[in-house]
Amino acid sequence: MAQADPPLRRTIKKTQLRQMVPLADSTIWEMERRGQFPRRFLLTPRCVVWDLAEVEAWLAHRRSSPIARATPPDVHRRHTRPVRAADRTGPRPFPG
Repeated sequence: MAQADPPLRRTIKKTQLRQMVPLADSTIWEMERRGQFPRRFLLTPRCVVWDLAEVEAWLAHRRSSPIARATPPDVHRRHTRPVRAADRTGPRPFPG
């Protein structure tokens, strides 16, 4: 009996990934590092790809489990800096 070949898995490059997942490269890289996003792998020394099925599964999981919004910053804890007192004794030259 012949052994069945594993199914071919489709891969996508970064341009296709960006169309599916509108996150910055640095965000995707950080999420990969933390194990929160499918890992990329090398096809050749200069060609990086992602497994399409893994990315689609990640998107389906994100859609099914809502993520809480980030809390807005507390504006009362802001630190203000005074404006520097520049030499304002003479008239300022007109730009242009």
